[in-house]
Amino acid sequence: MASDRILARAAWRLIPFMMLMYVASFLDRVNISFAALAMNHDLGFSAQIYGFGAGVFFFGYFLFEVPSNLMLQKVGARIWMCRICVTWGILSMLTAFVTEPIGFYVLRFLLGAAEAGLYPGMILYMTYWFPSATRARFIALFLAAVPLSNVIGAPISGWLLGIEGWGFRGWQWMLLLEGIPSLLCGLATLWVLPDGPSHAKFLSEDEKRIIAARLAAEPPGALHGFIEMLKDKRIWILMIPDFSIVIGLYGLNLWQPQMIKAMGYSNIETGFIVALPYLLAMGAMVALGWSSDRSGERPGHVAVGAFTGAAGMLGAVLFTHHGLVIASLCVACCGIYAALAVFWTLPSALLRGAAAAGGLALLNSFSNLGGFYGPYLMGWARQTTGDFVLGMTLLSAMLVVAGVSVIVIGRAFFRDVRT
Repeated sequence: MASDRILARAAWRLIPFMMLMYVASFLDRVNISFAALAMNHDLGFSAQIYGFGAGVFFFGYFLFEVPSNLMLQKVGARIWMCRICVTWGILSMLTAFVTEPIGFYVLRFLLGAAEAGLYPGMILYMTYWFPSATRARFIALFLAAVPLSNVIGAPISGWLLGIEGWGFRGWQWMLLLEGIPSLLCGLATLWVLPDGPSHAKFLSEDEKRIIAARLAAEPPGALHGFIEMLKDKRIWILMIPDFSIVIGLYGLNLWQPQMIKAMGYSNIETGFIVALPYLLAMGAMVALGWSSDRSGERPGHVAVGAFTGAAGMLGAVLFTHHGLVIASLCVACCGIYAALAVFWTLPSALLRGAAAAGGLALLNSFSNLGGFYGPYLMGWARQTTGDFVLGMTLLSAMLVVAGVSVIVIGRAFFRDVRT
């Protein structure tokens, strides 16, 4: 079909830059996990202090995400994404100057508030371009930026930790230098990211009409009004699997460098080892998204990813051989990220217009509180038991909850919804 060719061309023009934005975003969100390898010792932070500070980011995210996404719809993606990128880049760099827990907590909270709206804003932005039948593969491509940020950032972060000079420690240099790409992405957004198909200079007028007609032919039944969305129980119930997946994702992500380092590896070796699970996860995300689009089935694919992630989590603490532990971490990352990519086809199939702007942000903001509880839970378990076994077991249980709940929700609420 002509529309498929046009959509594919639009995807190749837009998604690489969107991925770059999210790589910078996620790197600034989680590079604190590498900073902790030296920062915790330098500043005297306990595991529980670090876990709370790493996770409090998501309270700022929670409070400002819905207003941010509604503002994006009002002023346009180009200007609002520029604002998001620039402010989070500055705040991430300021984290290099923390000296005590309160300052750490405040800056992490403000970083979450600044970044709020980027992820649901990009999912909303995709609904402006891509019909629901093709959305899983494009969401998966975009979300591949999350593991890609670790593939790129983990070795670089491990190397930057070794830089000393000009009055700064390695972890401070890392936070300062890794904030610069966010500032550059913010400025580039003004020229690279059109507000929608009707503003895209790379499309002809005929191509714009073809995309508009394809989107207008979407199946009926979607929610359009903000209040209508708030009254729909499906949006609220979907928070259960998303929250459970996010707990596992950030609980692992923000502690994995310390888990690897505890095996006796150097900072640079830790960086390269941490990159491996995320490199494999990129392929798993795209493969599961492609399979889901091809079959038209969503909940079962999400459940397969969640159960796979749970098995990997358990393997990482049940095995003792380093190779098996690392292989288990690879399985865990592949399952978690693939599940998350397909999950977002479910709410995006239900929402349009103001309902999409508010609903996607509302779902993501509540669910991303799991990004606080996951790291904090790991920190508490680590400090209480002295190892990672209890924490990883609890994260695994949450992924099982995600898999079971998404199957139940799919059978109850999505049998007649084309996604």
